[in-house]
Amino acid sequence: DVQLQASGGGLVQAGESMRLSCAASGFTFDDDDYEIGWFRQAPGKEREAVACISTSDISTRYADSVKGRFTISSDSAKNTVYLRLNSLKPEDTAIYYCAAAEGDLVVVQTTLVGPVSICPPPSEFDYWGQGTQVTVSS
Repeated sequence: DVQLQASGGGLVQAGESMRLSCAASGFTFDDDDYEIGWFRQAPGKEREAVACISTSDISTRYADSVKGRFTISSDSAKNTVYLRLNSLKPEDTAIYYCAAAEGDLVVVQTTLVGPVSICPPPSEFDYWGQGTQVTVSS
């Protein structure tokens, strides 16, 4: 069975950093093609994609709101995906979830600058870890 274990949340002040971890089991990064994403959900808001990574080619995608501040990475030896959150803002406060979907999920959005690869929507992910709370105080 695929299982995801998220950890690393907490309370920080605006401008600080933290790292979230998502340990995966039931598949291996080296042998299996999975899309792994970080999502977040703030009170009263819909769950939104933050960043995602493909285990097949380690390609990454980010939401516009976190580009340049957050970094998603993976460690195949530990079968773990990380999300580094820098320059945190109060609006980053949310419950953060990691999720996984089997296969290479390619979602392309047409923008003014051309086609851009984006994270698949939450509905495309089959496996979810428990959330971890990130709170950023001003």
